[in-house]
Amino acid sequence: MSDQTNEEQTEDRIEIVSFTIGEQAFCLNIGHVLEIRGWTSTTTLPHAPDYVVGMMNLRGAVLPVMDLSMRLGLGKTVPESRSVIIIAHIDKKSVGFLVDAVSNILTVNQADMQPTPEVSSARTAAFIRGVYTMDDTIVRAIDVHQIMPQDNLVAA
Repeated sequence: MSDQTNEEQTEDRIEIVSFTIGEQAFCLNIGHVLEIRGWTSTTTLPHAPDYVVGMMNLRGAVLPVMDLSMRLGLGKTVPESRSVIIIAHIDKKSVGFLVDAVSNILTVNQADMQPTPEVSSARTAAFIRGVYTMDDTIVRAIDVHQIMPQDNLVAA
């Protein structure tokens, strides 16, 4: 961890946003994160995949909200007052990711990322770029390009 600012980051060091889904730790590169919001109810989108909890209005832009737990195959999230929506921009689209809580913003060495264990499924390997070990916790790095459905989810 470091107190480097964004301007001082190098290609070797990046900032990540760590968050929890259940008791599990995950992270996203902060470069994709637009903002972090507390849970607000969403509007249902008929015939959407089961991991889409609905749509939300973000300052005039309508964007889909995905249950990241469902998308990762970890079960449905029941949103609570402490739940968080991470607003991210990926491949020219904005999307909200429903997670249980944001833990921290950390600066890490990219070289410290370890590969996803080979015992995982191909789908797991596609969704998880690798893992960081922080103290006694394993933090999985989400591949945001794979998490986004390849067929158009919702035009945001």
